[in-house]
Amino acid sequence: MAELLDSDAPDVRGITLDADGIPVSGLVALPRHRPPRAVVVAVHGGGMRAGYFDSRTRPGLSLLVLGAELGYTVLAVDRPGYGLSAARLPGGQTVEEQAVTLRAALTDFAAGHDTGAGYFLVAHSYGGKPALALAAHERGDTLLGLDISGLGSQFAVQPHQLPGAGGRGDWRRHWGALRLYPPDAFRLGRGLVCPVPAAEAEGGLRWPELYPGIAARVRVPVRFTFAEQEQWWRFDEEAIAALRRPLAAPRVVIDHQPDAGHNISLGWAARTYHLRALAFLEECLLARDAAAPAARQRALQPQTENDPPQELDAALQ
Repeated sequence: MAELLDSDAPDVRGITLDADGIPVSGLVALPRHRPPRAVVVAVHGGGMRAGYFDSRTRPGLSLLVLGAELGYTVLAVDRPGYGLSAARLPGGQTVEEQAVTLRAALTDFAAGHDTGAGYFLVAHSYGGKPALALAAHERGDTLLGLDISGLGSQFAVQPHQLPGAGGRGDWRRHWGALRLYPPDAFRLGRGLVCPVPAAEAEGGLRWPELYPGIAARVRVPVRFTFAEQEQWWRFDEEAIAALRRPLAAPRVVIDHQPDAGHNISLGWAARTYHLRALAFLEECLLARDAAAPAARQRALQPQTENDPPQELDAALQ
């Protein structure tokens, strides 16, 4: 699609990964002149593609560019059933099947790229489902955490209003007020729109049933963000309690994004949301670094309550 380019921005290029024989297309941006601190894996929602996270309607709105500028590799994948994989998977895959395919794609990516401290998932809407399923099978030493927008566990609409194959559903609920988006967002966004695979459309109704079992196996930090004008999912006090309850995550953050509709990363609020998501990644990295092994903690234990450790004392002389 046409873009308003920032000539000083990091390069964003196409990439194809081999997920055990399934081609997974996407976009990648690498930090310049240094190894990545971690890899941000961006997982789009239903009826979109990886470019959802690379808005060029205004400088600064692309997650790929922002992440690379801050020292991360950002990999935005076309989920199974989208992009190059659509020919192999015309009906798409279930949530759990997508998680398996995405894990295989990340394994292929790691074979040829530095992954720094590990992976951090940023997922939108339906993409949050396979992201959570992937996290349910990963240990904290490979997956740092998840940041999910536009996904809850209780619908705010009736089943017949949900989007699906054939374009069913109220499309305006994806956006909220049009003033929340740059003027070019809808024109440029046409190139991102794709049919929703049948397996996805049919399985969408089952998410409230699937969520508790998947959430109970997630053991990495999770942050959920609800846009001010989120219209697909409930985010009242009762619904948030139900979202939190089954999670086994060591930390759960529920956030709200002002001045945004469901498609946050295509709106004016994109940069604000992306900065918040990457700040959560920073907190995940901080928590990991602060949790020093017990042996190291003992070695650095001060001799008395007011004395510095011997090693630090010697270093300061």
